[in-house]
Amino acid sequence: MPGLTIGDTVPNLELDSTHGKIRIHDYVGNGYVILFSHPAKEFEKRGVKLLGISCDDVQSHKEWTKDIEAYKPGCKVTYPIMADPDRSTIKQLNMVDPDEKDSQGVQLPSRTLHIVGPDKKVKLSFLYPSCTGRNMDEVVRATDSLLTAAKHKVATPANWKPGECVVIAPGVSDDEAKKLFPQGFETADLPSKKGYLRFTKV
Repeated sequence: MPGLTIGDTVPNLELDSTHGKIRIHDYVGNGYVILFSHPAKEFEKRGVKLLGISCDDVQSHKEWTKDIEAYKPGCKVTYPIMADPDRSTIKQLNMVDPDEKDSQGVQLPSRTLHIVGPDKKVKLSFLYPSCTGRNMDEVVRATDSLLTAAKHKVATPANWKPGECVVIAPGVSDDEAKKLFPQGFETADLPSKKGYLRFTKV
């Protein structure tokens, strides 16, 4: 199976979708896109677009959309869902579950999710088997982390949430950090006396 991973350029595929033909790179444009093989939400207010892909045809996706909107009152599926009935695209995007198969013995799509940056490269991937639902709170948190890191030259610690302290990237000198973070930063007092662990808020 191809191993699309962090840093790889997403293939510039063109597929039919519920919103007409879509070429992935054009859809990404100059922003971030979450490319996923099952439904997701909560990203529009962050300026992040969604792009679904499924192994059914476009008409099936339109019918599925009606089911979802009826099952979840108030939910509107506004993002496009690309059709991949021959499953060739999910293989290129590393979205296949090798263990789960349908009644004809064909492999099912995994619950993969790639976050693609403006440079069309994968910034983060989640890979779940088809039998396991994603933790959407973690997808939102990780998206916030990526957007924050890209904007401010910082990294986020484990379990970070917006509003909490971030770590200034090691490649940023103290002089540059003073300009980038005029609100100040705190350097951890480590046994090594190396000042690389610097915390601030953005």
